Amino acid sequence: MSKIIQLSPHIANLIAAGEVVERPASVAKELLENAVDAGASKVTLEIRDGGMTFLRVTDNGCGMSREDARTAFLRHATSKLRTAEDLAAIATMGFRGEALAAISSVSRIELMTKTAGSLSGTSLMLEAGNIVEESEVGCPEGTTIVIRDLFFNTPARMKFMKADTVEGSRVASAVQLQALAHPEVAFRFLKDGKEVLSTPGNGGLQAAMYCIYGRDCAKMVAVESRWEEYSLSGFVTRPTDARPSRSMQTFFVNDRPVKSRLLMSALEEAYRNQIMVGKFPGCVLHLTLPAHAVDVNVHPAKTEVKFLNEKAVFDCIHYGVLGALNKTPDRPQMHFRQETPAPKQAVPAAKTEIAAASAMPAKKDFYRTMSAEEYKAFSSALKEAPQPSPAAAAATLQKMERSPSLPLREPVTIPRPANAAPVPSPKPIEKRPPEKQVPPETPEEPEQTALPMPEEIPWRLVGELYRSYILVEQGEDAFLIDKHAAHERILFEKLKANQEAISSQALLAPIPVNLNPTAAAELLANRQMLDEVGFEIEEFGENTVLLRQIPMDLSPDMAAEALETMADNLLSGRRERADSVRDEILHTVACKAAIKAGWNNDPQELLALAQQVMAREDLKYCPHGRPICISLSKKQLEKQFKRS
Repeated sequence: MSKIIQLSPHIANLIAAGEVVERPASVAKELLENAVDAGASKVTLEIRDGGMTFLRVTDNGCGMSREDARTAFLRHATSKLRTAEDLAAIATMGFRGEALAAISSVSRIELMTKTAGSLSGTSLMLEAGNIVEESEVGCPEGTTIVIRDLFFNTPARMKFMKADTVEGSRVASAVQLQALAHPEVAFRFLKDGKEVLSTPGNGGLQAAMYCIYGRDCAKMVAVESRWEEYSLSGFVTRPTDARPSRSMQTFFVNDRPVKSRLLMSALEEAYRNQIMVGKFPGCVLHLTLPAHAVDVNVHPAKTEVKFLNEKAVFDCIHYGVLGALNKTPDRPQMHFRQETPAPKQAVPAAKTEIAAASAMPAKKDFYRTMSAEEYKAFSSALKEAPQPSPAAAAATLQKMERSPSLPLREPVTIPRPANAAPVPSPKPIEKRPPEKQVPPETPEEPEQTALPMPEEIPWRLVGELYRSYILVEQGEDAFLIDKHAAHERILFEKLKANQEAISSQALLAPIPVNLNPTAAAELLANRQMLDEVGFEIEEFGENTVLLRQIPMDLSPDMAAEALETMADNLLSGRRERADSVRDEILHTVACKAAIKAGWNNDPQELLALAQQVMAREDLKYCPHGRPICISLSKKQLEKQFKRS
């Protein structure tokens, strides 16, 4: 018996489905691309239960005849290719002829389609790739296709599906990509009967971006450039608006959404020396080049491409974005740590009385502080007032001293008249034997207790460099301590050592955080984990979550960025164990709560950090792997000055 056999068409279609149809979002992507290829100007996508039980796409494109509708569900059936040479210049979104065959093999499909000028349309019903019913129907021009019960005949695939909210969010992301790829098409997306997205379809990329990202896109920088045969257009973020992850980088090649490390590298090279370490630019960029200069047939899902001239593509992205950034003024502000204002000192009574006497205000304003203008007027009035003579001042003072209402300052000697009677001398006082004096008891002096003296520190805090690095001298060595990395590590260990719930602070006003649908769904799916580390969130629209509570150590103005970073970590698959996810979240909290480079810190704070680092051998790296302290010996320094 032969060991090698030819697979049946059904098995072959199931294998193709495994490559092309991973989840409902894959189905949505393929059907939306078919609608665009059909010349539609309006496309509506509706899903229920995350797209698993119901997904419908309606377009006003060219439609199909009855013969074409039947052929479209056969494998490798396509209207895009005719010869082998056509593969070298593909200008359409779909071309393989596998999408409809793969989708129909793992679902139940209802199709209604009608071409322009036809009196009636065609209706087909398929199950597991086989046509079970065919009829003639009345319907509008274009195509409507309904996908039901996805993977009903491949239950092994069902266990890989996520919750309906997660799958629905991925479908939303697929619609958003198509809306950004084709701003000339009006896209409408409904989820469980609720409209989530609607774009105008007027051809303006910024209008489509506004419908997806909101007002944030208004601050982005427009890019428009040409490089040889290539052209680049779109929008990029300013360096000061950089993101904590690459999730907001979107690239299109000939209107096809792609993932390319080459394009990412070219974009980030344009931001070199302008963006903080650990931050990434966001973008929506369209690269247009000749069809023969790119190969899109390298991945079943058509998300990866190869370029004929990679250097030209890199230069087009790099210099196009760099030129746009250089033309846009963007001076970042230095953020200083907020210091508590010193309490106002009490106004001396003398000044208060002077202020009261100068203006003679109403009784309720007696104790008040003069303004600068009032004080100047009062000083001028004092100078112009007539001054008493020294003799008059002495007479006034003597009169005040004799006044019975005032205590006498010195004994007054009254002159005796010449004819006055002699004053009798006082009688002598009888002397009595002195009484025995008992000396008072001398109190015992308390014993002097020696106060504990602080231990002598074997190093010296020299100062701070660039408001980022603490400089310490110890013997023949100098140490540079990254104050942010050190504080971040200390906070992280403090948070991790506390296995109980982290203390939280409730926000008076909730903070809205705009995310892509996938990131928002991921956060909502991990609410319990977020609660354990002090975050309380709730759903607020398709792309937004509300922050109602944050960790006590986290500043409210950094909470949104911290939440976005956590979403990116969760999406990257770091969820093998609950404690590993908790550690990643604690990394983010510690990083955002730690003091930052550029802050003007109190010397006592710097001293406290230096004491921790110099006394502990385990403080070597921050949670992200960056070194906390580096050393420089006197010998190394003298070598640089040619002294050794």
